[in-house]
Amino acid sequence: MFGWIILLLLVWGLTHFYLKGEDLSAYDLPSPSPIADLEPSAEHRAVVQSMGAMAAAGAGESRGGRLQRMRSYLDSMGEGVEFDGEIVPVDSAGIKGEWVLPKGCDHSCRTLYIHGGAFTMGSPLSHRAITTRYAQMTGGAVLALDYRLMPESRRLDGVADCQLAYRWIIENSPQGREPASTVYVSGDSAGGSLALMVSAWARDEGVRAPNAVVALSPATDSTFGSPSWRSNLHTDPMLGPAFGRFISIPRWLLLWGSWFNARVTPAASVVSPVQGDLGGLPPTLVHASLAEMLLDDGVRYANKARASGSPVTLQTWSHMVHVWHIFHRELPEAKQAFDAIDTFLREHRAGSITEAAA
Repeated sequence: MFGWIILLLLVWGLTHFYLKGEDLSAYDLPSPSPIADLEPSAEHRAVVQSMGAMAAAGAGESRGGRLQRMRSYLDSMGEGVEFDGEIVPVDSAGIKGEWVLPKGCDHSCRTLYIHGGAFTMGSPLSHRAITTRYAQMTGGAVLALDYRLMPESRRLDGVADCQLAYRWIIENSPQGREPASTVYVSGDSAGGSLALMVSAWARDEGVRAPNAVVALSPATDSTFGSPSWRSNLHTDPMLGPAFGRFISIPRWLLLWGSWFNARVTPAASVVSPVQGDLGGLPPTLVHASLAEMLLDDGVRYANKARASGSPVTLQTWSHMVHVWHIFHRELPEAKQAFDAIDTFLREHRAGSITEAAA
């Protein structure tokens, strides 16, 4: 009996002090105000209706079969994306992905784009709607990274791929070895987490900082501590159906499951950027929807970073689906979001007035 008590105390202690991480509730405020508090467009309602096809992908199949079906479904979203430019495969120095190059590309301006997909799916193809928009917007080269995914690889393998790619893109263009004048890093959802991780890692390693970072609906806390994980369960038409059963599991079990899958404590900043030191970061823009489950991941990250003295801007939209940016060809709200991103990146491009003043 005494042994069981000791074991329970050990499990409780490890969960509370090792896996759970910092109490971030102090950063729930201030609450964000939306860019435009309007009813969703008719186009957005059509996108929400289409979420049923995504939720149904692989239904009734084995876990592995469902994952492959979901991966195929995501990739199909990138097929047929029109782009006035060139897409060039990359497989060099351990970097896999594709260059997305607009006509008249300025090779000295580069963006590392890290796709989302819950660290288990997604690819450069699935996110071409976003990467081609970045290429058109910046006029520069976009490296869409094909990082290693779970469960075939470890979570930290994908982290290492992103770090390697960032080092590489600073000194390499589609034309060969050539230092960049401007480097941006961006990502969505899981990729947003990785983009924010790269930003802090570059600071810690003494690597050149990105000129700017953009995180779209980022997952910043692998400890599942954000209130919106539960409060927005029924207002998130994309993540709600996918994670409804998952989020009903007691948090302590989720923490141990996360540790088992990633082989790293979920409170480690390498997998939970909001749990780390957020001082001394480059200009960063975070976008989130007030309706999505990851809202408070973005809110807490922005509030903590600003409290730490970093120039982080949080912009939110009402009602939007998770990473609504990928539907920018249909959604006026996504076009508005990209206009905001365009303005932000221009302000922090090398040689701009803002950059010179800094």
